[in-house]
Amino acid sequence: MQVLWMVVGAFLFATMGVCIKYAAVHFHTAEIVFYRGLIGMLAMWLLSASQGVSLKTRHPWMHAWRSLIGVTAMGCWFYAITQMPLASAMTLNYMSSIWIAVFLLAGALWSLHPRSGRTPQPLNVPLLLTIVAGFVGVVLMLQPSFAQEQTTAALIGLGSGVLSAMAYMQVVALSRMGEPESRTVFFFGLGCTLLGLVASGITGFSAWPGWQASLWLLPIGLLAAGGQLCMTRAYAQAKTTRGTLVVANLQYSGIVFAGLYSLFWFHDSLGWEGWLGMLLIVASGIAATIFRARGAAAPAKAAGR
Repeated sequence: MQVLWMVVGAFLFATMGVCIKYAAVHFHTAEIVFYRGLIGMLAMWLLSASQGVSLKTRHPWMHAWRSLIGVTAMGCWFYAITQMPLASAMTLNYMSSIWIAVFLLAGALWSLHPRSGRTPQPLNVPLLLTIVAGFVGVVLMLQPSFAQEQTTAALIGLGSGVLSAMAYMQVVALSRMGEPESRTVFFFGLGCTLLGLVASGITGFSAWPGWQASLWLLPIGLLAAGGQLCMTRAYAQAKTTRGTLVVANLQYSGIVFAGLYSLFWFHDSLGWEGWLGMLLIVASGIAATIFRARGAAAPAKAAGR
């Protein structure tokens, strides 16, 4: 069942990207972040109340830091969606697995330095090769974007993947502290609302386009909240290491859905370099997830001996 939850969650996020493209005709990125957060926060408040989950937390600053990173990542991602083909923007955001691998590899390299004060860690060569392949994919995929003068949007989309990796690590830390998923998602929605409101106050709100055009905002918030809940439930139901790996890798089905939307809904032309780059990034992301899991399992086995 966890497989179905992850695929549904990936589909909801890809569909949210379609709605963002239509909403961006009438609203700028900060406003979309604000409305997405407001709608998602209200939905999570109602869900938490129905489940009897308290929204009071003992870790407000952890939630604030996670929200700051996560909202910035989401704002970059939303901007990339409005300026680039949906499949390209989706792929850049899904590079978070590769960036996490970069962070881990950097930590291993730093441990080899005499001044690090840490126990030296062996260099994971397969993980290094996976990272290299992933960035080759980035270069291939972004060539059409550079040719179409979308350089700024491409770099911002790439940055969304870096920040998403950092936000993911914060979510893991909150989970280890015992924070319920619905509470974490609620505070993220609150962060979106507050930061989106501040940013919109600085840039100015767009003229209200009428209710018919504004209806695109409602599915953005609902699809985002639904996608987060589906993915959270998928991970919660994956009780084994193998199940977790399957769930983690199935998140890349979102790129497949985004690619189909790009081809048949928006009629985007990515070129063979773009599609090959996307394939390399997806393969590298899956491989990085597997190698990270094996690396984490090795110390645990050693400790049990």
